[in-house]
Amino acid sequence: MMPVVSAADVAPTPYAWEIVATGLKVRVGRDRMAVDGLDLSLGTGVHGLLGPNGAGKTTLIRTLATVLRPTEGSLELLGEPAGGQRALRRRVGYLPQEFGYYKRFTVREFVEYMAWLKEVPKTDVPAAVQRAVERVGLADRADQRMKTLSGGMVRRVGIAQAIVNDPAILLLDEPTVGLDPAQRLRFRELLQELGTDTCVLVSTHLVEDVAAACTDVVLFAEGRLVFQGTPDELAAAGGPEDVGDSPLERGYSALLQGDGRTGGTW
Repeated sequence: MMPVVSAADVAPTPYAWEIVATGLKVRVGRDRMAVDGLDLSLGTGVHGLLGPNGAGKTTLIRTLATVLRPTEGSLELLGEPAGGQRALRRRVGYLPQEFGYYKRFTVREFVEYMAWLKEVPKTDVPAAVQRAVERVGLADRADQRMKTLSGGMVRRVGIAQAIVNDPAILLLDEPTVGLDPAQRLRFRELLQELGTDTCVLVSTHLVEDVAAACTDVVLFAEGRLVFQGTPDELAAAGGPEDVGDSPLERGYSALLQGDGRTGGTW
């Protein structure tokens, strides 16, 4: 197995690290260990989570969101043992790959409802909702019903509900699915804004998003950490010129092949 590359230092935060996993194991079903002995520390910044299909990325994000419980090992979020604590969940934003919503709600009503679930103070809700909707470019659709929106717009509502509580940890699972190129550019800008004072973990198959928005890359395969470092360090890992369309893709493939794992798809 290739050695894990250390991440660059991050800006000072109230915690040494917002996310600390030590020997983390998460079993899915009876036999499969989707996260297998993970040691990982993440602080303020935008961290791209990459890996082949079936690598365990979604299981990891669901565990960090306290939806799943660890099978073994330890997990700390914001300096506290992770669990189902309401106080901790108030400080986490989460967008799953697929999220449910009430089709008859307007955009504003849905984001307000999610703010209520996250226990945003009642007096703060209107301003928090308006800010979240504006940040995802849906201010002009705020009073439109969810059932009338395109897939890309629904995804942007999902991002709005994830950030409405100004979370200290933001977990986004394939957030750019359905977004057009212009929307993806704006999303990258939003990630960079959020990453100045938030620990953001983004699972994505789009290497361009990692290159443009992420300060740190976490490469995950078969439930284990293969690499953690900057996009430049990933690109420097090299790889055959005929593999991938960019240095990042070639570095991705080289690290997975060198680790004895198959490369999968982006």
